Amino acid sequence: MDQAEWDERYGAREPVWSGRANATLVAQVSGLAPGRALEAAAGEGADAIWLAEHGWRVTALDFSAVGLARAEAAATERGLGEAIRWVHADLLDWAPDEPPYDLVTSHYLHLASEPRNRIYATLAAAVAPGGRLLIVGHHPSDLEVGVGRPSDPDRYFTAEQLAADLGAGWTVEQALAAPRPATHPEGHEVTIRDTVLLARRD
Repeated sequence: MDQAEWDERYGAREPVWSGRANATLVAQVSGLAPGRALEAAAGEGADAIWLAEHGWRVTALDFSAVGLARAEAAATERGLGEAIRWVHADLLDWAPDEPPYDLVTSHYLHLASEPRNRIYATLAAAVAPGGRLLIVGHHPSDLEVGVGRPSDPDRYFTAEQLAADLGAGWTVEQALAAPRPATHPEGHEVTIRDTVLLARRD
């Protein structure tokens, strides 16, 4: 989906997402000392808001102006307007304009491999020494489960692939295919998996 399609999706109904922070973000970040964080593909802002509520100074970017407006309104309602900087940008063209971040995170960004790899390289370069990169996505095994995922295998990746792309200068702290329950379109429960990479820049 392009920017116009996401704007239409966010503008057609509310909310699109649950309004809760992604569980993997909460699990992996809760023990870290707060600092400066970048959330890429922020959507309606639930992760950015959770980070701000837990002491992080957040830059949240997305290419949907409609999604960002909804996210900023939600943050303002919670008194977090000063803690989050909202940036309207396409990740394919974006480059950091601030010092490196203590945490860079992105969830469920499923582009084809060539643009995705470029984006993840840019995000990795935005991590400060001692900072962490957290990438979460749908695991390739979800293609076999039948839960409405995109059918193109090129849009999926494993934590091991992400770690290999990082190369030297990183310590991988988590590289998982993390299971969680989901409901199949036919109504029965299935197990899906999330690719989870948490790496610290040396």
